[in-house]
Amino acid sequence: MSDAIADAKRALRAELRERRQLLTPHQREAAEQGIGEQLDALVDRLGATSMSCFLSTTTEPGTRAFVAAAVDRGIRVLLPVTRSDGLLDWSVATRDLDIAEGMFGLPEPVGELIGPIAVNDVDLLVIPAAAVDRHGMRLGWGRGYFDKTIGSMDRCPPVYAVVFDSEVLDEVPSDVHDQSVTGVVTPTQTLDLAPARR
Repeated sequence: MSDAIADAKRALRAELRERRQLLTPHQREAAEQGIGEQLDALVDRLGATSMSCFLSTTTEPGTRAFVAAAVDRGIRVLLPVTRSDGLLDWSVATRDLDIAEGMFGLPEPVGELIGPIAVNDVDLLVIPAAAVDRHGMRLGWGRGYFDKTIGSMDRCPPVYAVVFDSEVLDEVPSDVHDQSVTGVVTPTQTLDLAPARR
């Protein structure tokens, strides 16, 4: 990655982090409700019975209520658990989910881990992002876990990134290792941006 791209990514991430910190509790609550409604509709549209999702931090658009509701609906939800080798393990979400701080201070499930290839069996990937552009390019938070996961899948299902409405941008800085997403879910809309992967 060139220094210019790395610098542009760093600057944009810092700006987005700062914007997220300024959201009020009411805005966060409304965003979580909207994300839940959008993800419910997406799951129904795609007919997904097994999917991956993530446990949101306090500054991310909330996904936790959706995960709990999806489990109640009988959807198998895999949650990511970071590993020191740059790969993700997965844990199946349950209604009485125990959550602990993971390797990078992120919320992660506590329980039985299934290996990195478990995600090959899902119908839908729902992943975090800092921003997504209108061509489907995703800007992550810089650790590369989801880019590696998506890039290593033989038959990747649709991949949707979750961001706030203001984080759907005209363009984000990217390099050859960055993976595009099929679409983006915000609190008010779901946008299909790139062809579904095969």
